[in-house]
Amino acid sequence: MARPARHLPPNHRAIHSSGDPTQCAPRRKPPSIRSTSASISCGGIFDWDHANKRLQELNALAGSSDLWNDSAKAQKILRERTQLERSLGGYSSLKSELDDALALLELGEAENDQAAIAEAEAMLAALKPKAEKKQIESLLSGEADANDCYLEVHAGAGGTEAQDWAEMLMRMYVRWAEQHGNKVEWIEESAGEEAGLKSATVRIIGPNAYGWLKTESGVHRLVRISPFDSNARRHTSFCSVGVYPVIDENIDIEVLEKDLKIDTYRSSGAGGQHVNKTESAVRITHVPSGIIVACQIDRSQHRNRAMAMEMLKARLYEAELKKREAAAQAAHDAKSDIGWGHQIRSYVLQPYQMVKDVRTGVERGNAQAVLDGDLDPFLEAALAERIGGGEAEKAAAAPPA
Repeated sequence: MARPARHLPPNHRAIHSSGDPTQCAPRRKPPSIRSTSASISCGGIFDWDHANKRLQELNALAGSSDLWNDSAKAQKILRERTQLERSLGGYSSLKSELDDALALLELGEAENDQAAIAEAEAMLAALKPKAEKKQIESLLSGEADANDCYLEVHAGAGGTEAQDWAEMLMRMYVRWAEQHGNKVEWIEESAGEEAGLKSATVRIIGPNAYGWLKTESGVHRLVRISPFDSNARRHTSFCSVGVYPVIDENIDIEVLEKDLKIDTYRSSGAGGQHVNKTESAVRITHVPSGIIVACQIDRSQHRNRAMAMEMLKARLYEAELKKREAAAQAAHDAKSDIGWGHQIRSYVLQPYQMVKDVRTGVERGNAQAVLDGDLDPFLEAALAERIGGGEAEKAAAAPPA
């Protein structure tokens, strides 16, 4: 569902607000989760042979005459093939450029041609950031990293100021997704009382969407001169962000009907008489964990319920992943906890401009560029740090001798 670009308020400063949305702790045994997915990465290293073998299998499946008997399966096959072709093509291109640069350097040294040597060194320097990005991509080896993801933004306490910050954050993530060729679907939106958003959920569809964005879960802090304060005082606002993988058929999650509380209500926003007069929106509460999801994207209550169930399974799966990682995270002090209620990034717009990630220390002085979607430096650093402690995690997770 297409959304018009939203415009940021022209001037920025800070409120003091302390309420942070928190996730209810599970009170019973979590749903059973089984995974049969396989990754083309092994231990954070891209498995070239496995990837090529898998691509051959996908090409054979794509050429089958009965491919489109199951359209959902066909789309998944073609999407996986496109993703593998892009990955393999990227590595092949890097190798070709490296070979060309080394050949030119060798030739320049043999003939004592300083111009050729300088050109080769410039080619190698240009390759470095490309290679570093591919190295980060090779770390996306989690069982759900290649999946699409749901991204939720919730305004903290602070009224209109916090709700405006929630809208700015959602705009930032939508811009990032669009700049990377991903598709964005709006699932749920609760408009603020005067401006901004109380909460919103989108689905980001694209290669490794969850893998790239999974480290964004946490609390984001904004400091600015509030455009809603007639005295032009500085305010501090907080919003929480949650990122959950879209669950595919390779991950089986059992949810008991008796554990669910299902409510229907009228959708908000534009949509005509059908939206305003029928209770098509669906809210599902998972009683054991306290997790609540809502969907109002469709005119059909049944389709909204099906989408809400998918979102609930994604939330339960993410909660289980965090539970599995808890012991390793506690053992690895340098690694930041990405749970709800933990500040991960600060955005200062007045009296100076600075965006700083409190986990990795990455800073950017051009705050407006970051709010326009330039998140790659933060995502890459957080991902590298999160997986960089892999050996410590394995040691922490291993049973005692």
